Amino acid sequence: MRDKGNSHKRKIGRFLRQCLEEGKSVEIDGLGVFRMTPDGTYGFDALQLPRIFLAYVREDLKSSQRLYDNLAAEGFDPWLDKRKLLPGQNWPRSIENAIDTSDFFVACFSRNSVKKKGDFQAEIRYALECARRQPLDDIFLIPVRLDDCKIPLRIQREIQYIDLFPDWGRGLRRIVSTIHTETRRRQAPISSGQKSSAFSGSARPLSSPARAQRTSRRQLSRP
Repeated sequence: MRDKGNSHKRKIGRFLRQCLEEGKSVEIDGLGVFRMTPDGTYGFDALQLPRIFLAYVREDLKSSQRLYDNLAAEGFDPWLDKRKLLPGQNWPRSIENAIDTSDFFVACFSRNSVKKKGDFQAEIRYALECARRQPLDDIFLIPVRLDDCKIPLRIQREIQYIDLFPDWGRGLRRIVSTIHTETRRRQAPISSGQKSSAFSGSARPLSSPARAQRTSRRQLSRP
């Protein structure tokens, strides 16, 4: 069995090397992309996990933590203040920086949050400002409903929301699918005129808006 496994690995290695020598790039599902560098050596671009800011109100902490855990289990990099902020940090500045450096902003709306004044509303306004600076067909803000609440008209007119009730799993799959689709859309060509060989159809490394001066964000448009 060990010889058979080693033989399989050698075949994959030969395929990888052949593709690279032909000037192609090879994508490895969930890991990144092997490519030939300009100086003739082999390089590897690791997959960068999409960073997702979660906005919520205190009353919805339990549901927000559940969503955080679900997104982390899907291989994303969610950001929740209760999980990420450290003692002594300047939390208003840290939260603003977390929004600005995120690839997606998930707003958790509920009966608790829609009429409540405070930080949640400020975070939504800041996220809308960030989204407004991007092309109209870029996804950044993803509203989700935790219960049968009314989404603010300003958001409802422009952005399709996702329900996490009564079927949490179905709503979660829609969020994950949206993020995966947008991540693939954001992928930049590896190099002009080059072909890419892939072991699967997964996304190439995400060109993070935070690290690329926020050049790729899209509001989730109504179908």
